[in-house]
Amino acid sequence: MGTVTEERVKVRIIETAGSNCCVAACDGQKVHDRIADDFRKNRKVELSFAETDELTPAFLNAAVGQLYGTFPAELIEKTLSFTDLDPEDEVILKRVMERAKSYFEHAYSCRKALRDVIGGEDA
Repeated sequence: MGTVTEERVKVRIIETAGSNCCVAACDGQKVHDRIADDFRKNRKVELSFAETDELTPAFLNAAVGQLYGTFPAELIEKTLSFTDLDPEDEVILKRVMERAKSYFEHAYSCRKALRDVIGGEDA
């Protein structure tokens, strides 16, 4: 296979969410959709938290946590980086990511076990 040159894009939360208050899950969803779109185009994403405030777990779950339901953890960890993040917000972000990772791993193994028992595909 030839070498793939990966494109890197900077996603500014304040522009993508349309607000500097990162509280609402619906604003987090906009950020998630943008990141997911870039991932599908084989782009590395640098997520900038510049000028944001009031970062909540609900926002981060929507923006970053649910990526684990669509993309493998290794891909996320390899292609998503974070900049301009306060140390206390970084703690919240890491917690959200760890929780999401274990939740989706657990959900996947539960679905797989169910398929093995029932047989066939997911209903």
